[in-house]
Amino acid sequence: MATNPYDVSGPAARGEVFLVGAGPGDPELLTLRAYRLMQSADVALYDHLVSKDVLDLLPPSTRRIYVGKEREKHTMPQEAINGLLVRLANEGLRVLRLKGGDPFIFGRGGEEIDTLAAEGVRFEVVPGITAALGVASYAGIPLTHRDCAQACLFVTGHLKDGSMDLDWPALARPRQTVVVYMGLLGLPVLCAGLVAHGLSADTPAAVVQQGTTRDQRVVTGTLRTLASQVADAMLMPPTLIIIGDVVRLRERLNWYRPGEAGRLRVDPLSVDQLPVDPGAVAS
Repeated sequence: MATNPYDVSGPAARGEVFLVGAGPGDPELLTLRAYRLMQSADVALYDHLVSKDVLDLLPPSTRRIYVGKEREKHTMPQEAINGLLVRLANEGLRVLRLKGGDPFIFGRGGEEIDTLAAEGVRFEVVPGITAALGVASYAGIPLTHRDCAQACLFVTGHLKDGSMDLDWPALARPRQTVVVYMGLLGLPVLCAGLVAHGLSADTPAAVVQQGTTRDQRVVTGTLRTLASQVADAMLMPPTLIIIGDVVRLRERLNWYRPGEAGRLRVDPLSVDQLPVDPGAVAS
């Protein structure tokens, strides 16, 4: 019988790797499992989009290795990151791979665990709140709504040779919401492409900068106006673009007030108040 390269069951003779979604920025959006694993890690490899507030929850004893990627500025190639995870696990360490948002939504988590499985390294994946969900919620924009959006698409908006390699007819369908990751630089191309493929130039759209954090900023407009509005506002990455009639709802559903006392949130727990179950993280 052929050996299944993805079967990493059995006793852990070596270390383990935990791919953990750190969410969109607000540390209160971490899962309890994510927090517990953060407290037990020997070493943490973290991305550019993991917020400082989340990193501050790591114990001082945890070794930190930055492996972030920014546009045209990668700390190390993806293959090198994959190899580093394997090497650290083979040293018997508990390795935390901390990713902004969710590991499987434009996070290359699948590539990393593919390598771990091929090398026989034990791993676990802990999902996180992806940017589309967290940022839209904090911007007061529901991604679906009975009256205006029965579908939602997530796409990545990286430019390639000055253009976007997107399924334009699918993005321009009516009664849906389109969420674009990493699309700020190509915003003019995106807006023009959607209009060229059938969406009204008056379709509502928004760009959210540093969503869910105290530095959150939101610019709303239409496909006709948004690119110039964002340029005037001098928004910078990280951002998320939301397109569709649901953006109109922000005017009355905008609940989040960054930095204001008394906003609709509970007081954050201190690290000492959060429960840690050693048995849970050792399983």
